[in-house]
Amino acid sequence: MRFVKNLLFFFIPPQRWRLPVIILLGILVGLGALVFRISNASSYLSDAPETCINCHVMYPQYATWAHSAHRETATCVDCHVPQDNFFRTYAFKAMDGFLHASVFTMRWEPQVIRIKQAGVNVVQENCIRCHLDLVDMVGIVEVTRRNHQEGRGKRCWDCHRSVPHGEVRSLASTPHSLVPRLPSTMPEWLSGFLDENSNNDK
Repeated sequence: MRFVKNLLFFFIPPQRWRLPVIILLGILVGLGALVFRISNASSYLSDAPETCINCHVMYPQYATWAHSAHRETATCVDCHVPQDNFFRTYAFKAMDGFLHASVFTMRWEPQVIRIKQAGVNVVQENCIRCHLDLVDMVGIVEVTRRNHQEGRGKRCWDCHRSVPHGEVRSLASTPHSLVPRLPSTMPEWLSGFLDENSNNDK
């Protein structure tokens, strides 16, 4: 009991600081909620391919996937997220999502998107997972898997370079790619208020 009292005493500010601390915490919570809303953070819990175009630099990857044969059988997460167990899947999604959100928020995104080594390993795993039972040359796939695990030999896309994204080199390589329009992040009540005021000003 004494420990709990000491702990509360440590976290509760002196009387004269309570109002400023409450105001500061309110501002921080409000900013956090705003960032959560604007970034469409809840969408990252889903497997919808449209989630990937929350960031505009991924438009070419989305558009090229949407015009590929993979569109009928695989979404982005089927290839780019581990599928062997639930915990690894969501740990990878959390790490990758945090990295992508941080890079985009800070405007550090490169003109040419390059997959990191962790992503390379996952995509290679998933190529083999999906295609092992579908191809006649099972022996070649097994050799490719073993060589990749040992850090030598070729990966699947060293030969199948344009699957499923074609020859995407940069954001400028598909300037006319059509992607679904993202919903507005502005709340409806605020949008209605602004529309009403703009009409009154005319």
